[in-house]
Amino acid sequence: MMIMLITIFFFFLSNLMMMMSMILLKKSFMDREKCSPFECGFDPKSMSRMPFSLHFFLITIIFLIFDVEIALIFPIIKLFKMVNMLTWIKTSFFFIIILLIGLYHEWNQNMLNWTN
Repeated sequence: MMIMLITIFFFFLSNLMMMMSMILLKKSFMDREKCSPFECGFDPKSMSRMPFSLHFFLITIIFLIFDVEIALIFPIIKLFKMVNMLTWIKTSFFFIIILLIGLYHEWNQNMLNWTN
């Protein structure tokens, strides 16, 4: 019973502290520049339907694909001591071949060349 009362007390105390910090530390700077949206370095005061370069999006997708592949390769290093050497080599080459095929495809499609 006592543990439950202590838990409820700390729950209300933490909620009270969060509400107090929200009230006391609220910034009230209503500057025009701070209230305006910031969109990737483009001036938001200009045309709102300005065409966005698709190349930014494609570079992001390329980064995410290679980032996920690298995240999948890191556990292979830990498996080196736990599995058969032949299995480890096959798995490692499989992931590296996938990365190299993806890199070749992006290079072949001129995705890696920065264009205006």
